[in-house]
Amino acid sequence: MKQAVIDLGTNTFHLMVVERAADGTEKVLFRESRPAKIGKAGINQGMITEEAIGRALGVLGYFREQLDRLEVPVAQVVAIGTSAIRVAKNQAEFIERVREATGIRIQVISGDQEAGYIYHGVKASGALNYPDETCLIVDIGGGSVEFIISARDRILWKQSFEIGGQRLMERFMPDPQQAISGVAVRRLRDYLQEQLLPLVNALHQYSPRSGAPLRLVGSSGTFDTLVDMWFMHSQGIWPPASQAAFELPVEEFYRSFEQLMTRNHDERMQLPGMIELRVDMIVVAVCLIDYLIRTFGIRQISTSTYSLKEGVLATMQTSPNGWV
Repeated sequence: MKQAVIDLGTNTFHLMVVERAADGTEKVLFRESRPAKIGKAGINQGMITEEAIGRALGVLGYFREQLDRLEVPVAQVVAIGTSAIRVAKNQAEFIERVREATGIRIQVISGDQEAGYIYHGVKASGALNYPDETCLIVDIGGGSVEFIISARDRILWKQSFEIGGQRLMERFMPDPQQAISGVAVRRLRDYLQEQLLPLVNALHQYSPRSGAPLRLVGSSGTFDTLVDMWFMHSQGIWPPASQAAFELPVEEFYRSFEQLMTRNHDERMQLPGMIELRVDMIVVAVCLIDYLIRTFGIRQISTSTYSLKEGVLATMQTSPNGWV
């Protein structure tokens, strides 16, 4: 049986198609990410602009062509709307225009559901194989950021915050062609301190026992690019595509952090491992990661290339008729 998941992120749309055998094993038939930027110029006003709708229909039209080519039944396609669609005043219009143009039906999920699927995706990657450590899982999207505290193979706490990269860029980095200013960085840190108070309280409640480490586990997106930059800098090659979990040294994060904080758009594009899809939003994203490291004394960073769509597929496998 062939199944597909479309993750309609605020910045990027992702399509993953798998074929599931009778014994439950899966083979990935297709995987691609394309920029749609549906949050651009409207996310902080709670609107998906007409230009953004056009970009979305273009990407989803291409995805529908791939689904037809691979003969994936529409009934086996799960299309998930996240932050930008979740808060849009014109959500219903957007969903209907997508359905009319492509036949794809969008299911909008809550931030709490999104965090749960991200956990299952990260778990499937092997990035949580630290039974004696408390892990802070972080997924930095364009519209929202999900935090999950986990330990010993279970979720202790999770919450979604509407502080994603597109929102932070529009608020603190309105001209991404230029390097971010020191004043903007200080304002951003103050904003994070205010917005993330529930996370601080949760980590106080679920803090590791004395002397045990707190591990930061980053899910896809920015963390994928940081791993790419590390591999290209240290080895001159891209990380192995077959590997889903990595250990990113904290000192390597800060090497990339210093480069990203002092360069403009064109200079960031010249950094080995950088891709156009993330060249601007990664600046505010690494500011968030730096805040987490400093605030919570993080000494270990793991990353997972798996995220929401892999978590949805894992959930569909265990409950194919009740994935939400």
